[in-house]
Amino acid sequence: MNRLALSLLGVGVAILIVVAYMSFYAIYPTEQAILLQWGGPRAVETEPGLHVKIPWVQTVAFIDKRLLNVDVQSEEIATADRKQLMIDAFARWRIVDPIRFNEIAKDRETATQRLIAILDAKLRRVLGSVNLVDVLSPKQDALTRAVRGAMNAETKDFGIDVVDVRLKRVNLPQESADAVYARMQQDRRRQAAKIEAEGAEIADGIRAKAEHEATVIKADATRDADIVKGEGDAEKTRILGAAYGQDPEFFAFYRSLKAYRDALQSSNTTAVLSPDSAFFKYFQDAGGAARANARAHKP
Repeated sequence: MNRLALSLLGVGVAILIVVAYMSFYAIYPTEQAILLQWGGPRAVETEPGLHVKIPWVQTVAFIDKRLLNVDVQSEEIATADRKQLMIDAFARWRIVDPIRFNEIAKDRETATQRLIAILDAKLRRVLGSVNLVDVLSPKQDALTRAVRGAMNAETKDFGIDVVDVRLKRVNLPQESADAVYARMQQDRRRQAAKIEAEGAEIADGIRAKAEHEATVIKADATRDADIVKGEGDAEKTRILGAAYGQDPEFFAFYRSLKAYRDALQSSNTTAVLSPDSAFFKYFQDAGGAARANARAHKP
């Protein structure tokens, strides 16, 4: 075989290799492929493996079929009650119509930018229609479902399905957080003052009740003491009366001695009385006093 024949054979083999290379394409498990003929879609291949196409006539566009994420970070959104929120959110999405996606979105980067804009707009519309407490309450799940539904109403036009929407972080801006903190402090002070006032009222009630009970107890004790004292005075009067009835002369003498003691108990007492005064009866009648004393000690 001459050199020309070898060259032609080499060229033929090279052409066959190029044709074979251009006739096959591989699909990975994370991809799906659109088979394009003269630039227009002909078929969608989703099975992983090696596939055949017509070289130069058909081309292949690979589309990701995994579940993808798109994030919106630090967006400031105003709620219906005029509260400003800093929102971090994300959406999970996948391509469900490769042909429509290839015609409109073209590629993943373009689709991501459009999804960010749509997610931001739907978050503002849905969260802007409710109050702050709704965003921070269990109602948040219903709100994110509403955002997802609103997104799908637009994304279905370019072959995308939004599977889930979540809020990663919901914060108040610093000035709003400071205002909320100040209101919380005022509420706690007001509550503390109310509790303190209620406690003082209860304490006053307990004190008044205790004072009332003390007054009642004291009055009862004074009454009982007066009764006992009265009974004692009555018993004393009865005993003295009985003693007087037994010996009136001694009883008179006893009373006189008591009067002398009370009148003359101070060392500097001066009494100016007539010697004939009844006060000195027993000083004048020593014999009568002796008789009274004898009767007092008579067994």
